[in-house]
Amino acid sequence: MSNTIESVIAKQDITELIYRYMRGLDRWDDDLLRSLFTADAWCEYGFMNGPANAFIDYALGALKDHFANQHMVGNILLDIEGGEAFGEVYFNAYHKVKTESGFEDIIIAGRYLDRYEQSDGCWKFAYRSELVDWSQSRPTNDPYFELAPDSLLGSRRDDAVYDRAARYKKA
Repeated sequence: MSNTIESVIAKQDITELIYRYMRGLDRWDDDLLRSLFTADAWCEYGFMNGPANAFIDYALGALKDHFANQHMVGNILLDIEGGEAFGEVYFNAYHKVKTESGFEDIIIAGRYLDRYEQSDGCWKFAYRSELVDWSQSRPTNDPYFELAPDSLLGSRRDDAVYDRAARYKKA
């Protein structure tokens, strides 16, 4: 399949849509997540299947008590078919959760199988499913924080990514 300028632009726009989804989960950004789906979008995760808004409620509820999350995407394969596209997106999701004995790291790896729709020049998720290929849980081991206790930490809604003015500091 050869790429046209239009398909390359569509692929970039959809890739950024995928990145914004990950930011929405990690920063616990309800408004951002809801803006990424069509009004009738469907999410299919096995443990939760339903309209996108119901999934977002579920996901944010599940993540709210986590100490940290980081969702990373890798191989992104997209097929553009006019105003519709299909994608396979590899992911790794890291979750740091509190347990009775401290913290546990939960790592989930898999793929999203998506369908996207374009409306008014904007790509959105029309369907998203998550296939889990493997997972791992283990006690947290954070020697970095012991060695560098003054490190800047990421957070949720008050994360530094939302404070662009702070990026104008100079020596």
